Amino acid sequence: MTHVNTSLPASMIVPRFLGGGKIDTVEKPVPEPGSGQLLVQVRANALCGSERPQFWNGSEVTPGHEAVGSVVAVGPDTKTEVGTMGAIFLMDFCGQCRSCLAGYTNQCLAKRGDMGFNRDGGYGTYELIHESLFFPIGNDVSPTEATMLLDVMGTGGHALMRAKRCHDDIRSILIPGAGPVGLGILAMAKILMGPDLPVVISDVVPYRLALAEKLGGIPILTAETSLAEGLKQNGIDAPDVVIDAAGREDVRDECMALLAHRGVMVSVAHGGGLTIKNLYRDFVFREMTLVGSEYFAFQELEENFALLKSHRSYLGQIITHRMPVSEIQSAFELFLAGSTGKVVIEQ
Repeated sequence: MTHVNTSLPASMIVPRFLGGGKIDTVEKPVPEPGSGQLLVQVRANALCGSERPQFWNGSEVTPGHEAVGSVVAVGPDTKTEVGTMGAIFLMDFCGQCRSCLAGYTNQCLAKRGDMGFNRDGGYGTYELIHESLFFPIGNDVSPTEATMLLDVMGTGGHALMRAKRCHDDIRSILIPGAGPVGLGILAMAKILMGPDLPVVISDVVPYRLALAEKLGGIPILTAETSLAEGLKQNGIDAPDVVIDAAGREDVRDECMALLAHRGVMVSVAHGGGLTIKNLYRDFVFREMTLVGSEYFAFQELEENFALLKSHRSYLGQIITHRMPVSEIQSAFELFLAGSTGKVVIEQ
């Protein structure tokens, strides 16, 4: 039996991404949950650089894929109680394919959609999801803090896990790109691998590098020096691991050449490619590893939630701006200009 809050409105006003860097609003019906579904009233949703194409090219759906909110209605065959607060997983995984059954829900072979990309997401007032995507958080952390579980902690921690599978003696890490994903990788490296591990992080934006330094990273401003020179100045000849959060082919190629023997290149960012000019000399002889890292698995949320509760002050430094949904246009302009950490829309 569907349990619907009778006080819910029939429609809602939500942001509409028109393209050309313009956002207005549109009225949409408030959906009713079907079997196995929850209706979540969104309380917070963090902006992400992967939404840049939606901002500039427009979107047929309501974007937003780093959402946290409270359940206001439940469909048949669900167990979650109305009023439960929780985070929403991006990928609408099937739960039945080989990948899902093995715990690799981020590699679902029959994915039903991606919230905020081809399903209405978290910048709307209400978001309709399958219950399997909902991770309850109770009242231990605020909705804004809980957005950290997703692209910041989830994506960052998963990339580090992928690197550790390939290298059992990591003594230094290089992160090109000090946006929110890069900052998340840095923070998770310090939490999971110890505060003394040298983690070098590069960018062209001084604001983000200053934030990275507060988190314990070794900053390199590549607008003023090369990565090679920056590493040398900080006493690092060759990093063991590069986790790419920049998404630029020239930077990726530069980092691959700088890696130590047995080095691991983990690509989190999208865009561009990677050139290996001499397969034997540059890859085989040095026993290099190239790894892809896509989001994270749903089951990783539980461990990361415990880490969030014990490191909330440290991780909270990554969130630099909180803005209401009425200011989403300004929020995106500010965020995409570069001089922010994580920007969160609160409702």
